[in-house]
Amino acid sequence: MTAVDLSPQMLHRLAEKAYALGLSDRVIGVRADLNDGWPALGTIDLVWAAASLHHMAEPDRVLAGAFDALRPGGLLALTEMDFFPRFLPDDIGVGRPGLEARVHAALSPAPAVDWTDQLARTGFVLEARRPFSVDLAAPLPPAAARYAEVCLRKLRSHLDEQLPVEDLATLDALLDSEGPHSVLRRDDLTVRTTRTTWAARRP
Repeated sequence: MTAVDLSPQMLHRLAEKAYALGLSDRVIGVRADLNDGWPALGTIDLVWAAASLHHMAEPDRVLAGAFDALRPGGLLALTEMDFFPRFLPDDIGVGRPGLEARVHAALSPAPAVDWTDQLARTGFVLEARRPFSVDLAAPLPPAAARYAEVCLRKLRSHLDEQLPVEDLATLDALLDSEGPHSVLRRDDLTVRTTRTTWAARRP
């Protein structure tokens, strides 16, 4: 298996995990930015793209690269989130209730992309399109709190002047890892979103 990623940190984590599982001889990491074109990987049987295509500057060109890399009959499995995950209860015990809803409303996210047409234009034959609900209830393991913190911090970086000062202060309190209201200290976090997976084959 060859894993392609732009992040050296992610590739390092992959190598550590493969080593721990005794799979180092079967897992290869390749650092590449697919916006610059596909690396030379040879002909492959399966391309698995998870929550990555929406980051591409020219998704159609990346899909064309996947099509060219696959052998005839090879499969592309593409998964994307339909909306950014939600983590918090309506009333978090600090600030006004409904903070997370206001955060998402302020950012006015674009509607989820249906990649069906792009896949067909590229030459793929769609075999399946399936939505999946993600609804993880509290209590969750510590990794979920770290995930929530990363996601909320990303949202916070786009919110200056988009929310009232009170809401920004509440969000900053949640993201203060040493503070009493830190999201890392909460035991009521959930993970709520939906994902869609497309399976498409090169004829």
